Amino acid sequence: MSITLHEAQTDAEIEACYPVLAQLRPHVPPEGFVALVRRLTEGGYRVAFAADQGAVRAVAGYRYLDQLVRGRVLYVDDLVTEQGMRSRGYGEALLTWLYELARTTGCTALELDSGVHREAAHRFYFRQRMTISAFHFVRPC
Repeated sequence: MSITLHEAQTDAEIEACYPVLAQLRPHVPPEGFVALVRRLTEGGYRVAFAADQGAVRAVAGYRYLDQLVRGRVLYVDDLVTEQGMRSRGYGEALLTWLYELARTTGCTALELDSGVHREAAHRFYFRQRMTISAFHFVRPC
């Protein structure tokens, strides 16, 4: 296993992330995915991925946020490892890369939200020394 970590820069790299990211966000169609990510980048969104021998194994969508409560944070919108490739170090490598990016760019924290039904993900986050700091409330429109 030879994990490499990259920020997706080209349309081809963004497109290569789709099959893995779609496992977390199945409502996002493949048609127009690259254009959607390009629009999101206008607001600061970025995509990073962990690859092994050229195959994308884990994907993260993230952005920097400036908050009154914590200052500048690196917020992870999306974090997913390919089904069938979990518990092999890809997600851990990507989350560590994101943490180091946050640390070296002056962030006070790395933050993410996780659906209450994602118990396996929560166990992973606890192993990564993350804590639950708040409840996230939603009122659909």
